[in-house]
Amino acid sequence: MTLYQSLADRLQVLIRDQVYPVGSRLPGVRVLAEQQQVSVSTAVNACRELEQRGVLEARPRSGYYVRQPPVVREPPRVTTASRRPRRITGQERVLQILQNVNNPSVVNLGAAVPAPEYMPVAAMERVFHSVLREERRRCVGYAFPPGAPELCTQVARRLAGLQCEVSPEDVLITNSCQESVAIALKLTTQPGDTVAIESPTYYGLLQVIDSLGLKALEIPTDPEEGISLEALTLALERWKVSACVVVSNFSNPLGVRLSDTRKQALLALLSKHKVPLVEDDIYGDLPLSGPRPRPVKSWDRTGLVYYCSSSSKTLSAGLRVGWLVTPERHREKAQYLQFINTVSVATPSQLVLARYLERGHYDRFLRQLCGEHARGVARMTERVTQLFPQQTRVSRPAGGFVLWVELPGEVDTTELMEKALEAGVSFAPGSLFSASGKFANCLRLNCAVKWDNRVEQALVTLSRLL
Repeated sequence: MTLYQSLADRLQVLIRDQVYPVGSRLPGVRVLAEQQQVSVSTAVNACRELEQRGVLEARPRSGYYVRQPPVVREPPRVTTASRRPRRITGQERVLQILQNVNNPSVVNLGAAVPAPEYMPVAAMERVFHSVLREERRRCVGYAFPPGAPELCTQVARRLAGLQCEVSPEDVLITNSCQESVAIALKLTTQPGDTVAIESPTYYGLLQVIDSLGLKALEIPTDPEEGISLEALTLALERWKVSACVVVSNFSNPLGVRLSDTRKQALLALLSKHKVPLVEDDIYGDLPLSGPRPRPVKSWDRTGLVYYCSSSSKTLSAGLRVGWLVTPERHREKAQYLQFINTVSVATPSQLVLARYLERGHYDRFLRQLCGEHARGVARMTERVTQLFPQQTRVSRPAGGFVLWVELPGEVDTTELMEKALEAGVSFAPGSLFSASGKFANCLRLNCAVKWDNRVEQALVTLSRLL
């Protein structure tokens, strides 16, 4: 635990004990630093940490104030596991949800696409200009797999900081995290094979599984602890599973992070059964509080883990740059599969991302971004709690920027979506996150939106439809 986190914990105890009651102002950061015998920067970071936790709110030119704690709802329930592997059904509506992202008349609470306000647009523009000016000859050509060497190096360096034994030669640049997952599954499965997945899980994964002619075996996932290792153990003993796909840090849609202990137990279990793990870590850089967690890959010493991620959720979805780390035995085949898929990832995008990472501003930007997401998730949780029916259950994400909502009664959110779209509101119905159409009474909300009156009215509209 860092010094500022320790200070944040001490301040939170004082707030809990009413030393600083709701609505009161904390001492200024300089006074706080002197009282607690820490540096001013430590005091500032501690206050920011408490702001991310939803304990404090910052008021311009006034300081930090203690917030009214929100009403806490019960987390969504854990569903039962699939009794058998099955083909994917019911994904036809996904494109309709995604198309509404670009419709200015619809408030996008459906697709997990951050609003431009969350991205470093000006900084990326400056990097684009410098790359196009200095690398114009490279920009008009291909950067064939494995990709631009400087980007492979930057990815390997970041993974080294997470205790992953990865060299630049192990990194393959792809068009997205989803393409990385698809290539990893092509390397580890054959059509007709079974893949174990979390339930609920990201609908993009279900589409990949469907397109490759694979079957999905849904493993129940606890909204606070993650994929059930007990259920996965039973599934591996009963079925021939060719691969397992897990979002280890801040899963979509639950936002749950596997603890380090459970990550190591998952790796040991899959190693015992010789089942490769496809690790999707696209949200790993987005904790709502605390440090960036390690991926499962950091404990992998036998080449069991195929690591997938991208810059889509942090820097720019439009860059279309992801990466895949494979065991050495599959390095050349992975490159070939990427080549026959798309020939090459756009060269300017690769060079822009490499240069942005090289300049060293990424971690500073991430600290700011995680704070924005923490506030967005807290605000969405608060409004859903106030507006939606009394018995509504709401997830408590540890990272990312989506909220999973379980509605009471016999609500069918697929039918609700049609009415919501007519009223100018988009959300993701729960059945899209299951291979078997479960979670019909659930929905996912995107919290990375520019919060304004339109968003407020959209939530009011949804509450009325409910």
